Amino acid sequence: MTTPAVLHQEIQVKFRYGVYFTKDLLTPHNPLLAEIVTQGGGDFPRKLLFVVDRGLYRHHPHLLAHINDYLGRYPGHLQLAAAPLLVPGGERVKNEAAPLSQVLRAIHQAGLCRHSYVVAVGGGALIDMAGYAAAIAHRGVRLLRVPTTVMAQADASIGVKNSINAFGKKNFLGTFAPPCAVLNDSSFLTTLSRRDWLSGVAEALKVALIKDAAFFAFLEKSAAALKNRDLEVMQRVIRRSAALHLDHIAHGGDPFEFGSSRPLDFGHWAAHKLEQLSSFELRHGEAVALGMALDATYSHLAGLLPEAPWRRILAVLAKLGLPRWTPPLADVRAVLQGLREFREHLGGPLTIMLLSGIGQPLEVHEIKGEVVARALALLGRRAAGEIRPPATATLAAGPA
Repeated sequence: MTTPAVLHQEIQVKFRYGVYFTKDLLTPHNPLLAEIVTQGGGDFPRKLLFVVDRGLYRHHPHLLAHINDYLGRYPGHLQLAAAPLLVPGGERVKNEAAPLSQVLRAIHQAGLCRHSYVVAVGGGALIDMAGYAAAIAHRGVRLLRVPTTVMAQADASIGVKNSINAFGKKNFLGTFAPPCAVLNDSSFLTTLSRRDWLSGVAEALKVALIKDAAFFAFLEKSAAALKNRDLEVMQRVIRRSAALHLDHIAHGGDPFEFGSSRPLDFGHWAAHKLEQLSSFELRHGEAVALGMALDATYSHLAGLLPEAPWRRILAVLAKLGLPRWTPPLADVRAVLQGLREFREHLGGPLTIMLLSGIGQPLEVHEIKGEVVARALALLGRRAAGEIRPPATATLAAGPA
């Protein structure tokens, strides 16, 4: 047998980007955006295309004027490529084809190049869509993320993924393409609805449960302040959540998800399906809260998580005003279909993150349908006020 000829190639690419915390980003006294865009040097103006969440614009009607005024202060350095695009926010922007086409058409018509910037200003869904458009145009136009929700600032906008939904599946189309920078402006948080303010805390709670018991305790202690819209406390939550997420992306060993493990998706296998089952009426954070309630309860029923931390987790969700039950959870078959879709999305052997304690993650490679059904039934009884002591079951678990 002839040995085949082969040429091996190894490429290493280093990515570096900052997650900045600021206030009043687009006011004249704040040079941060201009400094980031021009830090590479050169005497040519950088083109910027702003993609703005229409819902955000309704609460900040002077935003487009501020964009024009800000860029006007830096002639020869910053150039508005076209009038800012207003597109829908929420999951709608990832479900419909029109917003993506609108952004790609604007990139084409404005003559953006790989040294130009798409500046995505809005919630996590808008930033996902705009980031996907930037990544596929010219194989990569530079991206600046300006997240304006708790969820986006704490988690959704600080990683390396961009996506839209397709074929009824969450994030079916997407890319791994890091941004040039993430600019968290706390002033945008003040106009969030109560629902969006609270649901964004879910991802912070998630990363605390799998990585930082002390952070979980801080969230537990600060629940009342967060519900009362204490901006200073929320900023501390966002910064710690962002730091934990960034640490995992940088040091978790698999930022581009070549393997089958995705630790930061604790509570997500059910969450993605619940969003779809609710026709995307559920916020992503609300769905993650429900998924965490399910996975914590499953962990307890499977004999992995003691009763005290299980009750503590459900209590913190309640204190934060996050849901632990929704009618779609009664459809066990549909919920389990979410497990199959989650495995398909990542590929390889099933790998789900559960808990053996607060701040103590445990990867498992089997989820038993009958235990899921029991966990859902228990959560349903708790929601109806029929709290009963759970029995335990066994579960095959892999190493943490």
